Amino acid sequence: MTNTVASFATVDPFDGMTGASPAQAQNLVGGKWVSDTKTLTVPDPLNGEPFIEMPDTQDIAPFVAGLRSCPKTGLHNPLKNVERYIELGRVCAKASAVLAEPEVEDYFTRLIQRVMPKSWAQCKAEVTVTRTFLENFSGDGVRFLARGFSNPGDRTGQQSNGFRWPFGPVVIVAPFNFPLEIPALQVMGALFMGNRPLLKSATTVDIVIEQFVRLLIHSGLNPNDLDFIHCGGRTMGRLIEESKDAIRLVQFTGSSHVAEATSVAVNGCVRVEDAGFDWKVLGPDFDASWVDYIAWQSDEDAYNASGQKCSAQSILFAHDNWADALLPKLEPLAARRNMENLSIGPVLTWDNDAIQAHIDACMAVPGAELMFGGKPLEGHSIPDCYGAYEATAVKVPLASLAGEHFGLLTSELFGPFQIVTTYGDDDLPVVLDILERRSHHLPAAVVSADPIFLNKVLGATVNGTTYAGMRARTTGAPQNHWFGPAGDPRGAGIGTPEAIHVTWSCHREIITDQAALGDWDTPPSI
Repeated sequence: MTNTVASFATVDPFDGMTGASPAQAQNLVGGKWVSDTKTLTVPDPLNGEPFIEMPDTQDIAPFVAGLRSCPKTGLHNPLKNVERYIELGRVCAKASAVLAEPEVEDYFTRLIQRVMPKSWAQCKAEVTVTRTFLENFSGDGVRFLARGFSNPGDRTGQQSNGFRWPFGPVVIVAPFNFPLEIPALQVMGALFMGNRPLLKSATTVDIVIEQFVRLLIHSGLNPNDLDFIHCGGRTMGRLIEESKDAIRLVQFTGSSHVAEATSVAVNGCVRVEDAGFDWKVLGPDFDASWVDYIAWQSDEDAYNASGQKCSAQSILFAHDNWADALLPKLEPLAARRNMENLSIGPVLTWDNDAIQAHIDACMAVPGAELMFGGKPLEGHSIPDCYGAYEATAVKVPLASLAGEHFGLLTSELFGPFQIVTTYGDDDLPVVLDILERRSHHLPAAVVSADPIFLNKVLGATVNGTTYAGMRARTTGAPQNHWFGPAGDPRGAGIGTPEAIHVTWSCHREIITDQAALGDWDTPPSI
């Protein structure tokens, strides 16, 4: 095996690779890998050259048929085909072992980096998280996910039993920023609970999850257990519309606008992880020994992956006690980032014109000042369809943020950009009101060692994944904790048994009543 995209091929990469450039991608449908006569060329995000030939799938009939082929009771459930729980545990065991091989680990790390350019450490972390997730559910791990409960009934022979039940035919729509981790964890969660997923990832990066599906099949997964499609957003929308009577659930990660449209299309049968304008609050308990660490973590949270994490720090609320010591350290940290190690790189969903327009609008707010950045990157060959921008921070007065400019200043720029503001002791109610007014509640961080302050902020906010303490961050790997939003009944989770339960199964109650008839069962007279 090689770790270069140039030698990519449409064969199982674990049986040897002999391909050509550009890479040729395939769909999986009906248990078979198939090519498409119509393709689109994905440009190399670093130089714009032809990169990957993706099927531009237009014939959706086989995928609609795949959705209709799965009953509402799923491929398995606690009362049907229960051996599949064990089989999937074995798939996880083998797949995690393969993914731990240095050659395979490097292959996936490099593949991620080539389609979603970010530092080697950031790309490798995706592989590590995915491998650890598979390890967590190896052996009996999948079986234990289906654990239910029982309660005694009203009489001998009667018992109520709660089961975790699949939805059956489901759809997963995954984003570009974590090409392996997000779709891998969600598709596995769907399979664990007995669903049959149709998987669609972002066109620019879905070669990565295609290879992961091939790894799963190599590790023993039945290729009929899921379908995988390369297609554009419009085609996927048409597919969902034409099969919405069969689809029991769509799990969507990405744009809040698309999430809402999808929710309408399937009458609310969605689990969503959408936009996040993620905040960090530095409490009043200043400690000089923590300044360097907190500044470093803030830089990591705001600008890793060029700010293209759904957990990226979008706004920093620094208490006045921290401002003088900490804020000047942010610029030199951001200045270290460069294209050579991809600690800064292409922005895949915003071009430079759109980035500049948003920065200009923020700078027009009264009292706003540019802390650092504010210019396009130079000396690169990133194509114009993508953004290439310096790590940037704009400082604004708290009053402007809380007032008429709230909407602008809390709009997410999915790139290397953050808003910074300061507040005093008397301003905490204003800060909490700003956090409450946000419509989406993904990750957040409260940096403090004061339990009273922590409790006050945590008790007044609703963010789904919230880090608290002096080491608090906004970005973190979800293989050891739940990751997802809060405050929305449609919210999806990822990473843990609880997340899989909530996202990929529902509760079914079966009450057995087997007692023999007795005198006390005589129906009362009317």
